[in-house]
Amino acid sequence: MPPAKQRTPALRDHLLRVAVDVLAREGVAGFTTRRVARAASTSPPAVYELFGDKAGLVRAVFFEGFRVLRAHLEAVPATEDPVADLTALALALRRFVADNPTIAEVMFSRPFADFDPTPDESEAGAGVRRLVVSTVRRATSTGALRGDPTDIAHGLLALALGLAAAEQAGRLGTSAASRDRRWATSLRALLTGYAAPA
Repeated sequence: MPPAKQRTPALRDHLLRVAVDVLAREGVAGFTTRRVARAASTSPPAVYELFGDKAGLVRAVFFEGFRVLRAHLEAVPATEDPVADLTALALALRRFVADNPTIAEVMFSRPFADFDPTPDESEAGAGVRRLVVSTVRRATSTGALRGDPTDIAHGLLALALGLAAAEQAGRLGTSAASRDRRWATSLRALLTGYAAPA
């Protein structure tokens, strides 16, 4: 792509795509504004003008990560079994983290000292939570699960993120079979617990 001379929305979108690629390729330690600008065939001042600073660029990646995650979850088809659908959503989150480990780290672990999401930025994950809550609500409305839908959704997301983090760190097992089994048993235990009478 030839060097872009205009500070346009198209350049901003291009820089964001490149920033995501650089972060995935180089990791947190190798993520610099200069490296992103070079990979995008533009200048650091263009990055600063469009994103403010490195923290602004990381913030944009943070929002993009949640946009992509929500798209992953929305692609999970709804069936007549909302409990099975919740398992499918958790496994879609697992695939997202496995495919985008560094982006997931920005979203959930806050690895950049100069980027601390504000409450407004933390709302980036609200769409994901609402999607899971709506599926839980389908399950509670039929009596398949019992409890507050928001509480159950938070518990499921926390379990899935914890399992995904352990898997990425190599702490969930040394074989695919063992990792799959631990995901399956953990999700089943959680959802079976919510299915029990209060």
